[in-house]
Amino acid sequence: MEFFQSFFSPNLQNFDPWTSVLNSWYALKTVSIMDVVDILIVSYILYRLMKLLKDTSAARLAKGIIWLLLIFVVASFAQLTTISFILRSSLGIGVTAAIVIFQPELRRLLEQLGKGNISGLLVSADDPDATEAAIDATVAACADMSKTKTGVLIVFERKERLGEIVATGTVIDAVPSSELLKNIFFKNSPLHDGALIMRAGKIHAAGCVLPLSGSQTLSRDLGTRHRAAVGMSESADSVLVVVSEETGAISVAIGGMLKRHLSPDVLRKVLEAELITDNKTEKRRISVLRSIWKGGAGK
Repeated sequence: MEFFQSFFSPNLQNFDPWTSVLNSWYALKTVSIMDVVDILIVSYILYRLMKLLKDTSAARLAKGIIWLLLIFVVASFAQLTTISFILRSSLGIGVTAAIVIFQPELRRLLEQLGKGNISGLLVSADDPDATEAAIDATVAACADMSKTKTGVLIVFERKERLGEIVATGTVIDAVPSSELLKNIFFKNSPLHDGALIMRAGKIHAAGCVLPLSGSQTLSRDLGTRHRAAVGMSESADSVLVVVSEETGAISVAIGGMLKRHLSPDVLRKVLEAELITDNKTEKRRISVLRSIWKGGAGK
């Protein structure tokens, strides 16, 4: 601690880093077992909170707060008085603001703790084989539902989890298959009129409500399903697949852009390029996306 206090001290003329490091080394000898346990408990709690935030859109707010803290540290070290004063004043009400902003996430954490369901806070890791199987099932189902003009809206999660969107639907947690997808989107099914969430290669939830896009550049002949796909792609890094109920056309929405009238083969290439990426496939991914997205959005 003495090392960091000396390091961030405005008076650096008499600062001896080797002496501070040596004093810090001697200070480590006074650390007890309970101090280690205390640090481990705090670290575990922070880890769980980070896992919880990763499952919601609040992760972006948390990143913004971290950036403000880093700017405050740099400004204090560089003696930027005005910036330091503004940030210090803002941090004074930061705790209250954080409670208000993260109220849904904190409530969920307390509910999970009350139920003793700590494992429910964990997020499943992506499995390339499971993702590839989900792509196969999606392409096969969309090809069939395109012929029957069955409306489809499928969301493939990526790094940004959609916990808040999942909460609006029904959790299924099932292995995807072409038959299961067609049953879910069958027009007499109770879950057909909503979005299906694919997470880590599995059908995580269905009947979910997505935010609509407010873009004025979208074609006027697009319905609610397509506008919801574009809206979700604008607010998250998800990949969305849409089948029109009027025309049977297959579309994909990524990053606020909508590409329509895709064949099943092209749909497979887009999903593989976006969802199954590594160092070996990165060049192929860029080539595929350039050829598919050429021509602009909403066309």
